Amino acid sequence: MRRAAKRFARADQGNIAMIFAITLVPLLAMVGAAVDYTRASAARSAIQGALDTAALMVSRDAAANPTLSGDAIQALATKYFNALYHNADAAGVTVTATYSPAGGGAQASITMEGSGTVPTDFMKLVGINQVAVGADSKTAWGNTRMRVAMVLDNTGSMAQNQKMPALISAAQDMVDSLSVFSKTSGDVYISVIPFSKDVNLGSSNANANWINWSDWLAEPTVLTQNGYPSGWDTTVAGSTCPFTNKSHGFTCMDRPATVSGAKSSTDNKGNNIVPASGTYAGYICPSVDSGNKLSYKNGHYYNGCYTTKTTTIASGSSNASCGSTTHCTCSGSGKSKVCTQVLHQWRGDGTATTAAAAPKYNAAVSAGGWNGCIEDRDQDNDISNVAPSPGDTSTPSTLFYAEQSSNCPPGTVTPMSDQWSTIKNQIGAMTPSGSTNQAIGLAWGWQSLSTTNGPIQAPPKASNYVYKDYIVLLSDGLNTQNRFGGDGSNTDTDIDVRQKTLCDNVKNPALNGGDPITVFTIQVNISNKDPTSQVLQDCASGANNFQMITTAAQTATAFQNILTQITQLRLAQ
Repeated sequence: MRRAAKRFARADQGNIAMIFAITLVPLLAMVGAAVDYTRASAARSAIQGALDTAALMVSRDAAANPTLSGDAIQALATKYFNALYHNADAAGVTVTATYSPAGGGAQASITMEGSGTVPTDFMKLVGINQVAVGADSKTAWGNTRMRVAMVLDNTGSMAQNQKMPALISAAQDMVDSLSVFSKTSGDVYISVIPFSKDVNLGSSNANANWINWSDWLAEPTVLTQNGYPSGWDTTVAGSTCPFTNKSHGFTCMDRPATVSGAKSSTDNKGNNIVPASGTYAGYICPSVDSGNKLSYKNGHYYNGCYTTKTTTIASGSSNASCGSTTHCTCSGSGKSKVCTQVLHQWRGDGTATTAAAAPKYNAAVSAGGWNGCIEDRDQDNDISNVAPSPGDTSTPSTLFYAEQSSNCPPGTVTPMSDQWSTIKNQIGAMTPSGSTNQAIGLAWGWQSLSTTNGPIQAPPKASNYVYKDYIVLLSDGLNTQNRFGGDGSNTDTDIDVRQKTLCDNVKNPALNGGDPITVFTIQVNISNKDPTSQVLQDCASGANNFQMITTAAQTATAFQNILTQITQLRLAQ
């Protein structure tokens, strides 16, 4: 027995097994805890995700219907959460929703809490049968207001494939949807900017001090740049029109082209002549420009005429001569020799009729026939939001240039307002015409969001509200023409370059009083006819804010997608 006891004391076989047996329980508990807590963490994340989304959905409903009761809020919260939560480890999660209505300057808010337990598998060994899990989420709204500038393509190509009817319907539906969020005046404002090459500000602005009439009053560029046609100094009443559509882009009218009833001036043989009789006898009045010579002038009206004044310099002698008199020619011989000076003055008062009957051409009178069309500002004011300075005669001018164009969009610019019927009527009045200049539409969309830099500045923003500004720009084509170039048919990359800078400026908070503007863009590209517009992609505030649609029917979906994003972005938390 003593020998056996001594051997037992010295023996070391089996130590590992005994140590393992002793430590097995805590080891299993530690590993099990890791597994059980991983399951609990996954369940907690699932609860958090479902709560966040459900809270947004409930707040959307509550914002649209502020009269919802606490029980109704709770029911919605439970319904949305149960539809979103699919984790099996923590079943039977309890959800509570607390609704705090807006008041006393405080936001309306919803706080949602979810709690449950995850049964353990391994931790039961140490007496822990379940792990509690939970999360909470809060959304707030009520002091967040929206302003949306809808910049909509009204160019001629919108007449194809039912694009314009689809746009009108989708845009009007968006107005209806946004108006639901307007519970008090100022909650939601919308502006509408129809555009083609130009925008239409309405003829009621004819006396506005932010308009520059120099382009309206200017004589044809092709003449000031390239000189006057041959025979100019001998052109008088009844002469053959010195202009040809091929050489100049226009011919002769019987009165200024913008005057009601204007038509081609012809003799009894149908030849185009300078009017020989009547109020406009001797007036050389260019017709609307066809763009044959200067493509970017296509559709441009010249709002005046060259008047003709004939003065006899010398006559009755074979020695009669013009001397140093310019624009003078002599005809006849002997005592029948006559030397006359013919002067043509753009918008002058010289006329063959009496002074009382002579038309006067000046900005105030000419504005009476203006259709409201406005073209691009001088560069670089065309890519800025600088306020117009009344009476500005500098170059570049801060003013906006009036133009009379046959392709001016009938739909007029509508400043920020909450007059839903007026806004929808203006959208309904849109008619496709003209070429594409997205930049001018975007520039006026930016103008409509400004509370300081007119001429269509938005109403002031109250200090106790948060404001979110948006621009929705839809176009079905690539840029083809603006005030400075383009033929209206082919893509003009110069416009794209300027629009890229304009887009960057629009999205720069430093240029908007510190407030960001979120830009959404839509390219309508039926059957992928055109390449993807890089300038529209870059202009959007992020990849998700650009949409390409390939059928007119997708227009409604594109606007609905934007509406969904705007609704979510409107929530303050």
